[in-house]
Amino acid sequence: TDRHFGTHFFDASNGGSPLLWQHLFWFFGHPEVYIMVLPGFGIISEVLPVFARKPIFGYKAVAAATVLIAFLGLLVWAHHMFATPSPTYVLIFFMLGSFLIAVPTGVKIFNWVATLWRGTIEFKTALLFCVGFIGTFLIGGITGVFLAVFPVDWQLTDTYFVVAHLHYVLMGGAVFGVFAGIYYWFPKITGRLLSEGLGKLSFWLMLVGFHVTFLIQHSLGLDGMPRRIYEYADVGHLELYNLISTVGSFVLALGVLVTAINVVRSVKHGPIAGPDPWKGNTLEWFTTSPPPVNNFDVVPRVRSVEPMKDIRRQVERQMGATDELAQPVPESAVRT
Repeated sequence: TDRHFGTHFFDASNGGSPLLWQHLFWFFGHPEVYIMVLPGFGIISEVLPVFARKPIFGYKAVAAATVLIAFLGLLVWAHHMFATPSPTYVLIFFMLGSFLIAVPTGVKIFNWVATLWRGTIEFKTALLFCVGFIGTFLIGGITGVFLAVFPVDWQLTDTYFVVAHLHYVLMGGAVFGVFAGIYYWFPKITGRLLSEGLGKLSFWLMLVGFHVTFLIQHSLGLDGMPRRIYEYADVGHLELYNLISTVGSFVLALGVLVTAINVVRSVKHGPIAGPDPWKGNTLEWFTTSPPPVNNFDVVPRVRSVEPMKDIRRQVERQMGATDELAQPVPESAVRT
């Protein structure tokens, strides 16, 4: 567009700045990453308490951390541009901002782990993907702190280390979260349960395949292998590590295929789910699976952030009172 209309904003030969184009691109491109990750955060915060059978630890802290991540994500775009000719004070500002964003992220991870601590855990497939999400995203966050140090980034930029970091953040933060959501909400959407056996097989194939593919790429990047190439010098371990990474990618793809088969098979032949197969906490589990057009035949009453748990407790109290009334009166309690 710049060339077509002759504006030359980014054309250095006509007084423009290619660096301006990079700033504009990454001002969009970096928040986009957090936009992709934040839904996964929400899914994890929803699914974990259900299968841990306890409320999420530090609900307000988790919510505040989400808002802070969204805000700080708008301020650190230029850490993608450490290799460009920028003033030192600019590099320091974006380095410190990138460090700072690790704080609310750490708060969320701590609270998720604390939610599982001493919970009555049910290891359903959705929970397994949540646990895989936490571990994988944690590794991506740690490598992100490395890359936020601009002298380190100067050495590692455009290497496989960056490729590995990107995939640990996006695969851990987006894909594993989405798969947790698929296995959690599929019964509500279709009225049928996915196979837990196939689901767990898919999880382990994806987890192992992912780490075999990308964990070794950190070492490739540290050894100087650049990204975006299709051939490289015949240097012993580089060839071996790339082969291992390729094998891992096929294992990962097989895991995704297992879930695809599971979904297609379960749409017609999966067990009937019922309205609330997981004993969930939120209102979608108050209605049938799948929901009717009007969603609710009876308007539910919301008293807390876990309305379904409140409704179940109320029903249990009412049933308990009914059972007490139905008990026969003991003879010793009858006065003559």
